[in-house]
Amino acid sequence: MADILPPLKPIPIKERLSVLYIEYGHLDVLDGAFVVVDKNGVRTHIPVGGVVCLMLEPGTRVSHAACALAARVGTLLVWIGEAGVRLYSAGQPGGARADRLLYQAKLALDDELRLKVVRKMYALRFGEEPPQRRSVEQLRGIEGARVREMYKRVAAQAGVQWKARNYDVEDWDQGDIANRCLSAATACLYGVTEAAVLAAGYAPAIGFIHTGKPLSFVYDVADIYKFETVVPLAFRIAAKNPPNAEQQVRLACRDKFRETKLLERIIPGIEEMLAAGEIPRPTPFEEQVLPAIPNQDNIGDAGHRT
Repeated sequence: MADILPPLKPIPIKERLSVLYIEYGHLDVLDGAFVVVDKNGVRTHIPVGGVVCLMLEPGTRVSHAACALAARVGTLLVWIGEAGVRLYSAGQPGGARADRLLYQAKLALDDELRLKVVRKMYALRFGEEPPQRRSVEQLRGIEGARVREMYKRVAAQAGVQWKARNYDVEDWDQGDIANRCLSAATACLYGVTEAAVLAAGYAPAIGFIHTGKPLSFVYDVADIYKFETVVPLAFRIAAKNPPNAEQQVRLACRDKFRETKLLERIIPGIEEMLAAGEIPRPTPFEEQVLPAIPNQDNIGDAGHRT
């Protein structure tokens, strides 16, 4: 039977669906297909190889076969709290690469190189060069002030009353509608960004602006795209005050990521940010582990079918 089936071939990250949320179901592999089985035994098929990130909410169980298949096809599994307010664990799609980890770590540990990367991140985020002769801490403070003003401006444009970015993960339902929508939207953005960071071979924890957190680099990268994608969307939905706001935000984020071609931009964006350090990238080691599903060499270029 194995000889009859065609060989597995990975789908590039940029061509995949960005994120799917799963709750109250059993994620498994049945009859050779990746499915979610609910309490009534109803199967919902998931094209796991065509999804970047699966967000697993409370009430979800995952089989060993499902985890193994997700790892082989490069789909990130993320165990989260309700509405994405907490991240408990994540399974790497393929794992980080030693050469790129060393490259990232060298940039982060050298103060001069780190400042160059932070300045590039600032320029990409705000569309202008940051002030000269400023430290990373000073640029972080300037960024924080600008972000607070941007929240106010975008909220006013959407007609939403805005006080501050604030919510309590222990009492989610008591938060105002705007903060709940923003939290749900940023959870979607962080999920696809983490998947892209891992797929590119880098470490989510080695950040430049953000430090000391498991997803510091994810926050650094996601912030570049936050105000052009999920923030205006979250405020627009909050202004309508729908009864199922978080669900509406997730669906809208999925469509927004596709519309803006976000996944096509994140990995090249990461390379552009790190290239600002102006040091050569280490060459891959001879002992480097190859991908689980290697790409086959084609006789044509990327635009040809074989």
